Amino acid sequence: MSGAQFSKARFLTVQEVADLMRVSSMTVYRLIKAGDLPAVRVGRSFRVSDADVDAYLASRYTQAG
Repeated sequence: MSGAQFSKARFLTVQEVADLMRVSSMTVYRLIKAGDLPAVRVGRSFRVSDADVDAYLASRYTQAG
């Protein structure tokens, strides 16, 4: 991601990502630690780009049935 893209990106907290995905915050931390969900550190906390959340969900999407 270039500097211009970072300035337009919307970053979510771990709790916001967890709420969006309907999982626990610990699950989000595990995804970040495993490298499955890219994140940046801001101080002692993580922030995740909304585009990265969308990309993660799209890559894990399967059709039921």
